[in-house]
Amino acid sequence: MPDGGALLKRARKVGIETRKAKAYLRAMFTIAALYHFTSFEDPDALRPGLIEICEANGVTGTLLVAPEGINGTIAGSREGIDAAVAAIRALPGCAGLEWKESSAAEAPFMKLKVRLKREIVTMGQPQVRPAEGTGTYVDPADWNALIAAPDVVTIDTRNDYEVAIGTFEGAVNPETKSFGDFPEWWAANRDKFEGKRIAMFCTGGIRCEKSTNFLKGEGVDEVFHLKGGILKYLEEVPEKDSSWNGACFVFDKRVSVVHGLEEGEHVMCHGCRRPLSKDDTLRAEYEEGVRCHHCVDEYSEADRARFRERMKQRKLGGHD
Repeated sequence: MPDGGALLKRARKVGIETRKAKAYLRAMFTIAALYHFTSFEDPDALRPGLIEICEANGVTGTLLVAPEGINGTIAGSREGIDAAVAAIRALPGCAGLEWKESSAAEAPFMKLKVRLKREIVTMGQPQVRPAEGTGTYVDPADWNALIAAPDVVTIDTRNDYEVAIGTFEGAVNPETKSFGDFPEWWAANRDKFEGKRIAMFCTGGIRCEKSTNFLKGEGVDEVFHLKGGILKYLEEVPEKDSSWNGACFVFDKRVSVVHGLEEGEHVMCHGCRRPLSKDDTLRAEYEEGVRCHHCVDEYSEADRARFRERMKQRKLGGHD
């Protein structure tokens, strides 16, 4: 995760004088992406404490709690994130929690949500228990060599709209609309990968925890996944040595990040929640906050009128 020195260097890179860099750092929002698989006997009972510590420290974002663990992305001041992460690590079985940090000049979330879920990432396979074992972790520094091996098939476990803006060279795109579609895709395609080692990756690692456990349960012996996910790879691997092409979709106001976890150029279609490039916003189908070329035929005129009113209210509230 970036430390204070790295962030100060980033401040200078964007043209801020050294004497002002510390003030810049204090004004930045720290973003923490985290998850941890563990067993919570009563996950709903954890919600009040999480809400209290986050609200007391000005932390916003979303946390999901379920019988299988915790997942989320939160943002706040350096001190606020430290307090929230410490509270999460104090939860039963969460002492080993790891998280990935980045920064933003503007608040990426407007409010705090702490929700109870059946799963912290929905796959719909009750037999899948990542806490009991996953595939072999591969550090970002070793990932390029693995996926270049001729006996390795690399599978992107993310949704189709995420893959559309960036992925690793040669990766298989299952073209799934949601993570819960992955088991069906695997059943239809597993014969294509007979005798191959399987390398899997996702944004931060959580979907790979489940998908590699799932494949091991399906009898696949050699399964690997990128430790820390794409975010860790983009943080640690220099662009000149990278096998990554494009940007990585993130589930917050930044929309996408690139190498060094710098904010990408993408914006969000607030009609369908898909990422859009600058060129996409110049297309005739695009209407800010209402529609894009992906969803122009997906909603009714009544829906469009509702989206326009929502966009109007956002602008009146100063959120554009």
